[in-house]
Amino acid sequence: MTDLAHAGGPQALAGPAVKHFERDLSWLAFNERVLSFAADESLPLLERCKFCAIASTNLDEFFQIRVAGRLDAVAEGRPSTYGALNPRELLRRTGQEARRLIDIQSHIVEDQLLPQLACAGISIVSGDELNREQVAQLDAIFEDRILPVLTPLAVDPGHPFPYISTLSLNLAVVLRDPSSGAPLFARVKVPPLFPRFVILEDGTTMVPLESVITARLDRLFTGVEVEGSVVFRVTRDADLEVDDEEADDLLRAIESELRRRRFGRAVRLEVSATTDTSMVELLCRELELDVEHVFYVSTLLDLGCLHELKALDRPDLKDPVWTSLDAPEFAPNEVGHVDVFEPIRRHDVFVHHPYQSFATSVERFIVAAAADPNVLAIKQTLYRTSGNSPIVGALIRAAESGKQVAALIELKARFDEQANIEWARALERAGVHVVYGLVGLKTHSKTALVVRAEPDGLRRYVHVGTGNYHSTTARLYEDVGIFSSNAEVCADVADLFNSLTGYARSPQYRQLLVAPINYRQRVLELICAQTELGRDGYVWLKLNALVDPEVINALYAASEAGVEIDCVVRGICCLRPGLDGVSANIRVRSVLGRYLEHSRLFAFGRDDGATWILGSADLMPRNLNRRVEVGIPVTSPEIRQRLQAMRDAYLADDIDHWRLGVDGTWTHHGGEDVQHRFQFAHTDESR
Repeated sequence: MTDLAHAGGPQALAGPAVKHFERDLSWLAFNERVLSFAADESLPLLERCKFCAIASTNLDEFFQIRVAGRLDAVAEGRPSTYGALNPRELLRRTGQEARRLIDIQSHIVEDQLLPQLACAGISIVSGDELNREQVAQLDAIFEDRILPVLTPLAVDPGHPFPYISTLSLNLAVVLRDPSSGAPLFARVKVPPLFPRFVILEDGTTMVPLESVITARLDRLFTGVEVEGSVVFRVTRDADLEVDDEEADDLLRAIESELRRRRFGRAVRLEVSATTDTSMVELLCRELELDVEHVFYVSTLLDLGCLHELKALDRPDLKDPVWTSLDAPEFAPNEVGHVDVFEPIRRHDVFVHHPYQSFATSVERFIVAAAADPNVLAIKQTLYRTSGNSPIVGALIRAAESGKQVAALIELKARFDEQANIEWARALERAGVHVVYGLVGLKTHSKTALVVRAEPDGLRRYVHVGTGNYHSTTARLYEDVGIFSSNAEVCADVADLFNSLTGYARSPQYRQLLVAPINYRQRVLELICAQTELGRDGYVWLKLNALVDPEVINALYAASEAGVEIDCVVRGICCLRPGLDGVSANIRVRSVLGRYLEHSRLFAFGRDDGATWILGSADLMPRNLNRRVEVGIPVTSPEIRQRLQAMRDAYLADDIDHWRLGVDGTWTHHGGEDVQHRFQFAHTDESR
């Protein structure tokens, strides 16, 4: 897959005594794997641009959260809580690695994506290459649409340096008074309400908005001389610091903290590569940043703007459209009717998104429950959901029709806090019992409970999944879920909601794994049971992140006992595989693709005798200690067979994947896209 065949170089320095990779360096290695797709010429061109945009926005969040946290640790003199590096050294290493990734990304954009887009008839130009007619078009657009909303802000003794909002794009403008010759300075914010690219009348020529403004600054600063300008961008600390034990009103506390987030301290300054030293010094002084936190970028700042290219009507440059299929159990009958409850009464139902439709399974389940006069109550957790969510609309209709409806909305879901506040208020106005979660914990579980009156009495139905109840991401993320009417599972979910919405003490769960109650304990017990089997033992983990030291050490002990262990880790992996005397029997691979691999699946044991767990938790301290997470044992023989087939597909040698080496490098192994295999398998199943 291109010249990015290896990723994660800095971890190669780990010595033989180091048993755990640094979390932040592992995260950056993951982002390099994402970035490799932007350079992969076997992929459609606009899909490559999408991956470049994802890598850019990923890096933004890394600075907002991870780098901000390390800066706090250095300022407060806190020691490292994990890994071998102290916070100051970790900051230095992550800074080096981030610069390397930014350079790689700039070269991909300048040397590959932009020239290949031009060859495909999509020209992204700064303005110098435009003809007279095109310049006239931009002049008209600037006068009519852009100039009226621009607000130049002077900086002088009477005008203090303006506040620069996080991730906003700005122009620093150097001016000169023609009468006195005195130098002047001003800032112009590039309006975020406009698309980043101005598309000319030919429909194929695109000019970055900041370039349009830069070329016409004389229209904004009449009467003074414009000597030059540079583009810059600031990243600020965006981690919420809400003490919900101290907050009298959590919703108001979150709103207050969101306002504070806008004024978080600066942690990164991005500037054009041609920016001179004096300008950088001025910006650093005003932003209270050290020069070590300045990043010079040779291409466009904020490459997240490449997401806009996906809106172009160029199907020839995109992945073929994939229409999710109905799960067979929820397919309409010969007259077009669907009874979502009847198949779940008969047996557990498994769904695999996006190959199987979220809309005609999970959403249909909630919508049908809201409309069914026999349904008495609906309870659901909502960590993230989408705009115009059919699920939220169904909950509102259910409450308005007199059903008992409870929704646990997690107000602290990072970067979705404001949206969740708005959903919470809309649901409350409709009469839904809205709960904001437990003190000190985030509610990250993906669970729904429906109580229905049936001829033989009340019956409960549940859904437990790995993905959020989010219509948009359900088409982009790979996730799994189970619908069940199993009495013990349903009783566990009912007990969970009682503990979330009331003062019920945490129960002894019959089937479910629930963090922070028994999830960690049960996972460790299952690993230990395989350890006791020695060479007959086997563990398979598929997850987004493997970080928790206690779990990793338990896996090391299992490996030393002879247990074979395979891990499929999409993102962060702090476990060091293949280390003699520690992890010689552990193999780690990463599978990435068109869809974001998001499901969490664990298997302990081989074949039919394995214990399978499907759940919401990654194996990280935050998930196991500080979040409400739910895992469900898979008891259905039919579903277990499907999961075994999934496991075999992810572990096949002929699929496209990355392997983690003992030195911390990820090596690419080309092959068939496993997601294509799943598409074909579900297509065959639907027939």
